[in-house]
Amino acid sequence: MSRAFVNEDTHIDALPDRPVSEHPNLVTSEGFASIEAALEAARRAYAEAQAEGDRDHLASAGRDLRYWNARRATAQVRASEPDADVVQFGHTITIERDDGRRQTYRIVGEDEADPAKGSISYVSPLARSLLGRRVRDVVHAGRDEAEIVEIN
Repeated sequence: MSRAFVNEDTHIDALPDRPVSEHPNLVTSEGFASIEAALEAARRAYAEAQAEGDRDHLASAGRDLRYWNARRATAQVRASEPDADVVQFGHTITIERDDGRRQTYRIVGEDEADPAKGSISYVSPLARSLLGRRVRDVVHAGRDEAEIVEIN
């Protein structure tokens, strides 16, 4: 195609929005603080992109700003009951697998989950199998079973 027919100003005005979960947006107090920080960073990035006239960066920053605004608006801060004997949102649980390995996870909101750092989303299969259970209960943990040995 001849360059005469190419629009030099072609760019993406708006990226598709980041998908927002259909689950309630439960968060810990730390998760809420993280959402606030991400929202503030998105606001700064958007303002910078506007000031620079960078339309591609503006589209990306706008997408993040819409996402974090939505997550902030729907956030439901939940605190676990101290000394509860059943697993709840916000608790840290230690399980022992059949092979003797012990693993510890904290059940948190979707945006704050980071399995590599020991936090899992409350909608994850493992968290679903743990919620409402007690110490010494056996749960499905992936392909194996595991016993709950501690709840904090």
